[in-house]
Amino acid sequence: MWYDDSVFYQIYPIGFCGAPWENDGVQARRILKIADWAGHIEALGCNALYLSPVFESDSHGYDTRDYRRVDARLGSNGDLAAVVEAMHAHGVRVVLDAVFNHVGRGFWAFRDVRERKWDSPYKDWFIINFDGDSNYHDGFWYEGGEGHYELVKLNLSNPAVADYLLETVKFWAENFDIDGLRLDVAYCLDRGFLARLREFTDSLRPDFFLVGETLHGDYNQWLASLHSVTNYECYKGLYSSFNDMNLFEIAHSIKRQSGPEPWALYRGRKLFNFVDNHDVSRVASILRNKEHLPLIYGLLLAMPGIPCVYYGSEWGAEGDKSGGDRGLRPDFGRPEWTPLSDAIAAMIRARRSSEALREGGYREVLLTNRQYIFERRTDGERVLCAINAAGEPYAAHFDAGCGRAVDLISGEGHDFGGGSELPPYSVRYWKCEK
Repeated sequence: MWYDDSVFYQIYPIGFCGAPWENDGVQARRILKIADWAGHIEALGCNALYLSPVFESDSHGYDTRDYRRVDARLGSNGDLAAVVEAMHAHGVRVVLDAVFNHVGRGFWAFRDVRERKWDSPYKDWFIINFDGDSNYHDGFWYEGGEGHYELVKLNLSNPAVADYLLETVKFWAENFDIDGLRLDVAYCLDRGFLARLREFTDSLRPDFFLVGETLHGDYNQWLASLHSVTNYECYKGLYSSFNDMNLFEIAHSIKRQSGPEPWALYRGRKLFNFVDNHDVSRVASILRNKEHLPLIYGLLLAMPGIPCVYYGSEWGAEGDKSGGDRGLRPDFGRPEWTPLSDAIAAMIRARRSSEALREGGYREVLLTNRQYIFERRTDGERVLCAINAAGEPYAAHFDAGCGRAVDLISGEGHDFGGGSELPPYSVRYWKCEK
């Protein structure tokens, strides 16, 4: 399917478009700015776009008021449709954030419950106890989203709620021509609902992509219904392996997930990989050695899975989680392009040109604290991915299984005879001769 071969780009629209952080109800066509970036996304080589929440909400987007209306701060439903059309014209698929675990206190059905209490036909849409009270003194207690009471947990085991959400997905597909959904806090969602959602979206379109937000645990429990899940296990291993100069950490995680051994957990499945996103500090603020920035992307784009780049990080933008979420979700007036952008674009081109990098199996070839070489292989192609995280050259001696190769990043030829020297802070994708 298309998503198996994609490199995603993520945008958090409320921050990206410079919208007010609290919903002022004033409609402004800010979301059209995303369409203006279509050329930049295409130039980087990304061919899929993941948009964080765009629908009417109380504040940050994950507190939905109305699933079927674009947030007034961003524009209209027609404006979102125009953005999707512009992306498709540039060969970029579009996936929307689906926030189905909870809604905001301003959600229309919850407002009805607050006004009518027991008499509301929507009281069973939520998990409510009329013998208690909420922090907001509503006259009843309700379950909040992961303990946050500005978020009201939906009762997904209620068929009426599930039906409403599935009809909402159909509405999105028909009105915006989207290509898939990213399911917020998928680890909280009712498994029966997930199975029903998958069956429903398969009936809408066989190539409709479902990726779930997961943190830790056995991802197979969600992969039973979803095409992919967010790979937080490798997210941590990616940056800490470079900061600690201990590449054994990330190598262990990749081998555990996708190695050739029969106990590999997710071999043949593609997890959603990233080095940062809207919820965590930007990688340029995490890595202690900025020379490692191209290297961490080199690993991201070569390892098994579906890679995603967070807007602004391709030119090295910084943002620290300790300063709050707003600093992670800024309004960049226009895209920038730096040597890091050049490096990432070259590695994305290499990935998209290589069947082995997109689809191949994984095998570890050489591993030290500072150097890491692994093979990606299909029946028709074999690529050796080599990383030197040290500040000095490294002579790598290993059985390449061939005499010569070409580096898919630079186009330069390479001779394996007598060892392979890796320059300081370097990435190589060696496509081996047949």
